[in-house]
Amino acid sequence: MRAIDLLNGRLKLRHLVLVVAVADQGSVLRAAEQLRLAQPAVTRSLREVEGILGVELFTRGPRGVTPTMFGDAFVEHARAVLAELRRAGERITGLADGEVGTVTIGTLLAGSNVLLPRAIAALKRDRPGITVIVQEATFDAQVPRLLDGEIDLILGRLNPIGDLRGLRQVTLYGEPVRLVARLGHPARSRRPLGLADLLDYPWVLPLEQTALRAELEQVFRAEGLVPPGNLVECTSVLTVRTLVRDTDMIAALPELVAETDAGIAPLPVPLETVRRQVGVTLPAQRAPTPSARLMLDHLQRQAAEITGAEAG
Repeated sequence: MRAIDLLNGRLKLRHLVLVVAVADQGSVLRAAEQLRLAQPAVTRSLREVEGILGVELFTRGPRGVTPTMFGDAFVEHARAVLAELRRAGERITGLADGEVGTVTIGTLLAGSNVLLPRAIAALKRDRPGITVIVQEATFDAQVPRLLDGEIDLILGRLNPIGDLRGLRQVTLYGEPVRLVARLGHPARSRRPLGLADLLDYPWVLPLEQTALRAELEQVFRAEGLVPPGNLVECTSVLTVRTLVRDTDMIAALPELVAETDAGIAPLPVPLETVRRQVGVTLPAQRAPTPSARLMLDHLQRQAAEITGAEAG
């Protein structure tokens, strides 16, 4: 198959918008409603794109449409192009007045309850016209969206990126991970208290695909222990804190998260081998938008204040 020339003028921006809408909606009819177009117009435009590419992008079924392997590939690039164009518009606007824009932050557990709220508050004082969007998910789930341009940065514990191309990281501060339980937890009466003693209780742990979960399991295995079998898997900081505070569950939380809840406190069982660095993951090949640059500046300033307060 010969290389397809998509710069000859036949492919239009509306084609990209339309294909992404069909993929998101899973239906030509719903895509038409979203775009406020007649269904025949959407169908005709979709056929135009498929004619230009010479492949079928979607398979039609009784419940809607499903992307083919060609569709998945094209939609991925279409999203990236549209994200870049949105960023271009925001950058021009931001360069013009520096007062408006949007920054989308993907958050992990660490940094989400102290650093991020402080940085957002400072940014909004500085630039009230900037909209801040915060979305919580695992690191693995957020990386593709970061590379596609759907989010601007990921804030949390710095995960290894050795085999992930196109990323760079900025360290903000070091924060230990602590094993925590409610203040009246029966394990607190044991002296001495070791990791093996905690296996008698239920745990709430991060999801299996997270780096923190893997590191915690390595801590157990290093002591010849089997990781907890009685557990809940959760990445929501609010849910984790509530479960720990209201039950006998044990969790591993960043120190600043643990310190902001009066009903829970660290247990005297260290996690020395668990990484401590909190920071920001960014695309390596793409400059931040003005709004994202301002957000990063405020994150760095607030991180310096947190570090200074801890040192003092």
